[in-house]
Amino acid sequence: MNLELFLARRLYSTRKGERRISRPAVTIAQWGVAVGTIIMFISICIIVGFKNQIRDKVIGFGGHIQVYSYNTGYEGATPITVDEILKKDLLDTDGVKHIQQYTQIAGMILADNEYEGLVVKGVGKDYDMSFFASNITDGKIPQFSDSTASNAIIISRFTANKLNIKVGDKVNIYFMQGGIRARKMEIAAIYETHLTEFDRIMAVTDIYTTRKLNSWSDNKATGIEITVDEFDKRELCRENIYKAVKDAGRRNLEGLSISTIDELYPSMFNWLDVLDQTVWIILILVICIAGFTTISGLFILILEKSRFIGIMKAIGATNASIRETFIYYSCFIVLKGMLIGNVIAIVLCIIQQLTGIIAIDPEMYYMDSAPIEFSWLLIPMNIAVFIISTIILVIPSMLISKIKPTKAIKFE
Repeated sequence: MNLELFLARRLYSTRKGERRISRPAVTIAQWGVAVGTIIMFISICIIVGFKNQIRDKVIGFGGHIQVYSYNTGYEGATPITVDEILKKDLLDTDGVKHIQQYTQIAGMILADNEYEGLVVKGVGKDYDMSFFASNITDGKIPQFSDSTASNAIIISRFTANKLNIKVGDKVNIYFMQGGIRARKMEIAAIYETHLTEFDRIMAVTDIYTTRKLNSWSDNKATGIEITVDEFDKRELCRENIYKAVKDAGRRNLEGLSISTIDELYPSMFNWLDVLDQTVWIILILVICIAGFTTISGLFILILEKSRFIGIMKAIGATNASIRETFIYYSCFIVLKGMLIGNVIAIVLCIIQQLTGIIAIDPEMYYMDSAPIEFSWLLIPMNIAVFIISTIILVIPSMLISKIKPTKAIKFE
């Protein structure tokens, strides 16, 4: 058996019956580590949850990758040809999970002499509406068709509140493409993602209506949204679909562009990338908290156990051996503190997941409660805190070499 580990375990287990100053010092050190671990655990869960929820919302509006004309804009004035060959080639590409075509046209919704500008997105039966369905606050998503007009539209809560309209109301929507055209549509559903940049302008109707408004044929669209198997493989997937898109451009004499979602909305994703730096700041703070409290406790332990150190030196123990014993002792403190912190943090995170009790301002944070998502990052972060805290303990343990056996044995 490792002698140093055995001695450390004995010292740690027998301290409970002693009335010494080391007891509160060890307790404080353990809770200092626990508090730091709680802060780290919850902060990472919130940061990861926040990043993933915002990213998923942006992807919900535009997919992982988009194929569109070089000259396209929000008004969708330059269509692309979505033929069966292109669709088959894209679906057969490695990494592609789903494709869906869409059209866009600028419009203006009018209700009770109030108006609001919109980008009306036309979708068909191939469009995955699960994202919008998960964010519907009122009404029901209609069955949008490629061949018939639904005369129904989905608008955001932002637009509904601004125009004071609700589900079931009929409103006039004016489109400027090729002259002023009007359509009377019924509000079928209202969604709310709290992503203001999209909520304030995006509405959804059937692709048949938007094609007719744009005077396009049935195989024309503003673009194609592509969903990939994994977000981190979007760049590889773009390279894989390049040939299919290039062939389609040559076949239909069109200039096509391919962009990932982070290229279409760089400011949003750059902002999310900044949050990654926060993880390192949190790690440094936790290490400082754990290191300071543990070092303080170790100093007190060494001073209190001076007589034990003197005896060990007198019977031939080396400074390195005694230092190793006290480092093991401190590791027990760090491990217990981290265990307590992780258990408390997990409980608090689960409570927040189930209840959403901690509310935040959706206008600032794009969601109404603090998001929680457990991440594999927590494992290496915990390991890093433990390893670095242990390395830091080497410095104060050097105090042992200054203790003289003759004086320490007499010390009480």
